[in-house]
Amino acid sequence: MMQGNANAQSTETEKENTVSADYDAAINQVDSWVDGAIGLIPNFTVALVVLLVAFILGSVFRVVVRRHLRRRSRSNLGDVLGSLIKWSVILVGFLLAATIVMPSLKPGDLIAGLGVGSVAIGFAFKDILQNWLAGLLILVRQPFEIGDQIKVADFEGTVHRIETRATLIDTYDGQRVVMPNSDIYTNAVLVKTAHAKRRSDYEIGIGYSDNIDEACEVIRRTLTGIDGILKDPAPEALPWDLAASWVAIRARWWTSSTQADVTHVRAKAIQAVKEALDEAGIDMPFETQVHLFHDQSDESDGERGVQREGWPAGPAEKAEKLPRSRWKAVEQSLKKPHDKND
Repeated sequence: MMQGNANAQSTETEKENTVSADYDAAINQVDSWVDGAIGLIPNFTVALVVLLVAFILGSVFRVVVRRHLRRRSRSNLGDVLGSLIKWSVILVGFLLAATIVMPSLKPGDLIAGLGVGSVAIGFAFKDILQNWLAGLLILVRQPFEIGDQIKVADFEGTVHRIETRATLIDTYDGQRVVMPNSDIYTNAVLVKTAHAKRRSDYEIGIGYSDNIDEACEVIRRTLTGIDGILKDPAPEALPWDLAASWVAIRARWWTSSTQADVTHVRAKAIQAVKEALDEAGIDMPFETQVHLFHDQSDESDGERGVQREGWPAGPAEKAEKLPRSRWKAVEQSLKKPHDKND
C-alpha cells in the first residue's frame, strides 16, 4: 500500500518537472527572440532611415521629372516616368533595408527571388503590363498628342488624355472612348490633325451638252470665294469621269485640319457650287435609266433578221443562217408534214 502511494507521488513529481521544463524552454526561446530583437533595434532604425531617404529621394526625382517634362508640354509622360522613377528608388531602398535588417540575406538572393517573382507577376498581369508598356512607348515616341483628332478602328475623336493603361478619346458627338493602349500601339492609327491643312473633295455631275471648261471655271471661282477655303493650295475642279447620265467633275480644296472646319466648309462649298451652277445655266441631271421590254410571244421573236428596238437587224441575206430561238425551232418542226411511211 505504502509502495503504491510512493509510486504515484513520484509520477506526479515527474509530470511537474516535465511541465516546468517545457515552460522554461518556451520562456528561454521568447527571451532569445526578445534579445535578438533588441540587438536588431539599431539595424531596424538604420533600415527605416534608408526607407525614408529612398521615399524622399523618389518623391524629389518624381517632382523634378514632372516639372522638366511639363515645361516641354509633355505632362503625361512626366507623370508616368516620374512614378516609375519614384517606385524604382523605393524598391532599391527596400532591398537595402532588408539586407541591413538581415545581414545574412545577400542582395543576389533578393534579386534572384525578385526575378522569379516578376515572371509570375508578369503572367498574372499580362494585359495590364502590356497596356502600361504600350502607353509608355506612345508617350515616349509621341505619334500623336493630346488634342489631336485620330481614328482608331471604328472610333474617331479628339485625344483627351493618355494614361498608363488606356487612352481617352472624346468623340465628335460628345461620347468618351476608353481605348486600351495595346490596341492603339498594335493597330493603324489615322492622325487627322498631324498637319495644319487637310484636303477635301466632292464630285459634281453636269450634263453631256454643257461646256466642261465653263463648268470647271464656275466651280473654281465659287470655291475661291468661300470663307475657310485656303488660297494656297488653290481650289481645283477636274473632269473626273464620264458616267452614265452626266460628266463628273471633282472639286478639291484645302482647309484647316480640324473636323469642325472640314465639316462646315464642306457644307458651304456644296451649297455655293449648286447655286453658282444654277445661276450659270449649267445642268446637273438626275440619273437616267432606259428599260426595254420585249414581248416574246411576237411572231418575229427569235428572228435575228427582223429589226426591233434594242436588237440590230443585220444583213437580210444572213437572216436565214442566224440561229433561232429554241421554242421557234420546236414550233416549226411540229408544223412540218410527216412521212406516211414513218
